[in-house]
Amino acid sequence: MSQLTFFTYPSCTSCRKTKKWLTAHSIDFEERHLFRETPSSRELLKILSLTTSGLDELLATRSQTYKKLEQNLEELSLSEVVQIVIKEPKLLRRPILTNGDKIVIGYNPDAFKNIAK
Repeated sequence: MSQLTFFTYPSCTSCRKTKKWLTAHSIDFEERHLFRETPSSRELLKILSLTTSGLDELLATRSQTYKKLEQNLEELSLSEVVQIVIKEPKLLRRPILTNGDKIVIGYNPDAFKNIAK
């Protein structure tokens, strides 16, 4: 299995619960602070390729950052959206857990079991 990468934000409740779950199940992971170590455009495109519903699954549409956007993301190209997300990582739902082949977005212990195999 590939190394698990855990994109997190420490004050996020779902992120803390995810870290606690991973630690309790003795699962090794690389922890990346989502806002300090924002995924690169290449990483974001890889993450997007692993989703089942693309940007809808990845974006935190209820966040204040999303609501304050002055642009309609649906009218932009994918590369433009990726650049906006890199500048505003608060647009991403969290946590994001990936092994390079599978992805889990949000706190979902059942899905964690499948990705950690």
